[in-house]
Amino acid sequence: MKALRWHGVKDLRLENIEEPKALKGKVKIKVEWCGICGSDLHEYTAGPIFIPEGAPHPITGEKAPIVMGHEFSGQVVEVGEGVTKVQAGDRVVVEPIYACGECEACRQGKYNLCSTMGFLGLAGGGGGFSEYVAAEEYMVHKIPDNVSYEQGALVEPSAVALHAVRQSKLKVGDRAAVFGTGPIGLLVIEALKASGAAEIYAVELSEQRRKKAEELGAIGLDPSQVDVVKELHERTNGGVDVAYEVTGVPPVLTNAIHSTCLGGEVMIVSIFEREAPIMPNDIVMKERTMKGIIGYRDVFPAVISLMEKGYFPADKLVTKRIKLDEVVTEGFDTLLSEKNQVKILVKAE
Repeated sequence: MKALRWHGVKDLRLENIEEPKALKGKVKIKVEWCGICGSDLHEYTAGPIFIPEGAPHPITGEKAPIVMGHEFSGQVVEVGEGVTKVQAGDRVVVEPIYACGECEACRQGKYNLCSTMGFLGLAGGGGGFSEYVAAEEYMVHKIPDNVSYEQGALVEPSAVALHAVRQSKLKVGDRAAVFGTGPIGLLVIEALKASGAAEIYAVELSEQRRKKAEELGAIGLDPSQVDVVKELHERTNGGVDVAYEVTGVPPVLTNAIHSTCLGGEVMIVSIFEREAPIMPNDIVMKERTMKGIIGYRDVFPAVISLMEKGYFPADKLVTKRIKLDEVVTEGFDTLLSEKNQVKILVKAE
């Protein structure tokens, strides 16, 4: 079968590899759609980050080259011995987290914080940029008929957004600001709407992405045109209740902190590639709090239920659909060069 494998920085190869088997405890899935994630882009331009190179991953036992893709949907074609959760013909999405089940985080049920955590599609085990995947049964979630396969490919990134909002102190009627409206930032806006935020401000330099945020119901602010901290304090009479930092850019984190009210909260949703200096007094003197989140846990069913109600709409978030043969030039390279792109989905064949 055809599969996209990571061999090194700027070295992704579409290759013919052996089709996976539905071994004991595994579910073989024919992939329908797979989204290109920001993590995939980081691996392409600056990896390895999550991809094991040199030594095998402690859970999967695999190392590069590995098949990429962890935001995907598909149909079950075969199940292995002992599988009871799904059967052939079921429409599914995959929650791609590998966890050891034994470390302190796993014992607390916080499997996304596992000391050896990895992702299917980044740490081995196959990936969504292929024709078939054989995933562990515990990873598989059924989707209802009124949730399309395209919508299903958005469940994984939407889970990141919903987890970020759930882990924050946001309450119904609160005001929030989202700094950065790439794919995850836009999904955070959707999660905030579902959680009852009264006002949502979207701080974004890109006009196209800012307009996309406004289409989703946010109030767009252009940081090149206004002092966003001053603007947010004036509009909210003292600052937003919660600010979500989704850029990974150090100066933006400072603005996010300053944009919150007395006792406000800053949620760090992005991964930073370099240190971000902050002044602790900006936290101390206003009794603010700051919190980080990574991935998600126990949230896929809630995302799927919200999708049934119309949240996280694929028609507003997917900006391009391509074939597996085009994934590098029309997918990865396009996302790096065209900032108007939000989410690109890849059709497996």
